[in-house]
Amino acid sequence: MDDDDRPRRRSPEVELGAASLLASESLERYSLDELGARIALLEAEIERIRAHRRAAQAHMLAADALFRPKTP
Repeated sequence: MDDDDRPRRRSPEVELGAASLLASESLERYSLDELGARIALLEAEIERIRAHRRAAQAHMLAADALFRPKTP
């Protein structure tokens, strides 16, 4: 199993990678067009993350249904 396939360990501070860096970046140097492009890119990334989250949730529900103890 590759390291990329393994679940990531969470730090106590819950590091969110590049997202945490974006939140602290100054936006002063960006033009209006660049800000618009950045918004479009971030909205596309949000949708990609939501789609992945929906797929992961469906996977978890399927696994729960498969391994749930049968009730008499």
